[in-house]
Formats: sequence, C-alpha cells, structure tokens
Amino acid sequence: MSITFKLSISVNLVTQLTYKSSKQKSHEKLRKNRVFRQGDSGDFCSGKNANTMTTNSTYQQIARAIEHLTATYQQQPSLSELAREANLSEFHFQRLFTEWAGVSPKKFSQYLTLEHAKAQLREGAALSEAAYGSGLSGTGRLHDLFVSIEGVTPGQFKQAGSGLQLRYGVFDSPFGAYVLGVINGKLALLHFLDEASEPEVILKSAWPEASVSHDPEAVQGFADQIFPVAGVPNPVVNTPIPVLLRGSAFQLKVWEALLKIPEGRLASYDQIADAIGQPMASRAVGTAIGSNPIGYLIPCHRVIRKTGLFGGYRWGAERKQAMLGWEAARVNG
Repeated sequence: MSITFKLSISVNLVTQLTYKSSKQKSHEKLRKNRVFRQGDSGDFCSGKNANTMTTNSTYQQIARAIEHLTATYQQQPSLSELAREANLSEFHFQRLFTEWAGVSPKKFSQYLTLEHAKAQLREGAALSEAAYGSGLSGTGRLHDLFVSIEGVTPGQFKQAGSGLQLRYGVFDSPFGAYVLGVINGKLALLHFLDEASEPEVILKSAWPEASVSHDPEAVQGFADQIFPVAGVPNPVVNTPIPVLLRGSAFQLKVWEALLKIPEGRLASYDQIADAIGQPMASRAVGTAIGSNPIGYLIPCHRVIRKTGLFGGYRWGAERKQAMLGWEAARVNG
C-alpha cells in the first residue's frame, strides 16, 4: 500500500539560465540531451523583470562570483573583483547578476551572512504550521503548486524499479543543468548536473532495475512547471505535480517536512527532527536530507546547521548558496 501526502508549497515561477560546461567533451555530451525550449536559444530571462533577456550568460559565471562573494564578504569585495571572478566586464557582470538575482551583488551578499541565517532560524515559524502567507509577499509573482508525494511500497522498494519505464530529459535552470526522470507520469528524480555528470548513470543509481529511455517530450511538462520560461504560454503551470519517491518511511517523513519550509525561509536539522516527532534524530534527519532525490522542488537546500552555517549540499555548496540568496532576494528584495 502506498503512502501519499498532499501538501502545498510555494514555487516562484522562474526562467531559464543557460549552463555551459568548461570541459568541452562533457559539455557536448550534456548538450546533445538537453532541451532548449521556445524563448531559450541559449539566453535566459529572470530577475524581477521577467521580460528582460540576457545573452550568453551562464550559471557557472554567477556561481564563481557568489563563491568569492561569500568567502570574502568581510573584506567587502569590489564590483571589479567579482566581475573578474565571472570573467566579465564590470558593466556586463552588474547587469547579468541583477537580472539573475533581482538585486545587486552587494544586497545579495547580505542574504548569505551568518547573521542573516541565525535571524531566519530565530524567527522561523513552526514547521507544523502551514503559514505560507507570512514573508511570501515579495515583488516577484508567486504561484502555489500542489505536490502529491507517493512513496513506493516495501515490495516495490526492493524491486528497485523492475518492470518500470523511466523516461528522462536534460534541461536548464537558473541553477544549472538538471536531469528530470519520470515514471508512469510521476516525477521520480530531479538531479542537478555538472560537467562530469552522466545522466543515465544517475538515473540507474536511483532506480537500478528500471528501463531508462531518453524521452524529453514525455517530461517537458514537468520542466515547464518547475522552471517555466517567461513570456511563453504555459497551461500546465498551476496543475498538481505528482511525485514518486523510493525511500523508507523515515525518509518520506523528512521529505514531507521539507515541503513546509516556505521560500525565503530556513530551518535547522534539529527543527526538522522536532517537526517529525523525533527530536533526537537530527543526525538521521541530515542523512535523509542528503539523499533527497528531488532537488529544488523538495527544498532540502533550505535546511542549515543550527549555528547558522549553511553546511553541505548534495549538489554543491555553491549551488545551495545561489539558491538561498536567490530565493531571499525574491521574498525580501
């Protein structure tokens, strides 16, 4: 018997950011599978003005600047210094960053400080409350999506996807390229990629016995819902997103709790443990969070250490910083 949870989460409708690898061989491998939708063409549009287009920009350039920004925040790095990290002119970097984040690099850095993180933990609402209205009235338009989580049965867990067809596609997002996997019309995997990633290896690791096929058209609708393109008609944006998860009962409880963390807010591992009724299980909670198979949509990136330090992230600390700053800018900027 399957375990089903139905919860509401708030997802800011965002647009595409082209991911370009620094290693040509791996870049070509990813690009062959990647889907560029109408309005992409290697460009992206984001920020508060969703109709602003920025050409030849990459998540990797943004990520390098953010990494340097957080590492040298106390020294208050100059705009020219950050531009050098991104290998761009000051003018182009300022425009690119502001279009991507919706705020200036200086203001963005404030959302990545230890002081801001601690304040978020102190002010965070109880996770048991579905208080999504508070703190979610940023200038960016917000849409409520429903995520229906279905956990496989113990028997299905052991079968590891045997007899199931796992269709996938590779797409772009504001946080780099990612692979989407779908089983029987349900989202089964969202995994961010780097230049060395092998999408089919990742898919087979999550669902070892499933039959894997590259079928981007079959999963396009999910990509349109999670990271839609501004200005492109999208009839599926507000429809429910069914998610199929292969995990233990404990993991499902943890992943369910993550859905209750509103965008722009943070929670600690201890708070998640309290929310699932196991206050002494913070270490096990961390392990479950680290194995979350649905990146971004199940927001494990919003969980940090109780000290205020961001800690690690399955898809890289730099990507976690980018996500947290990006979301905070949408809500508070």
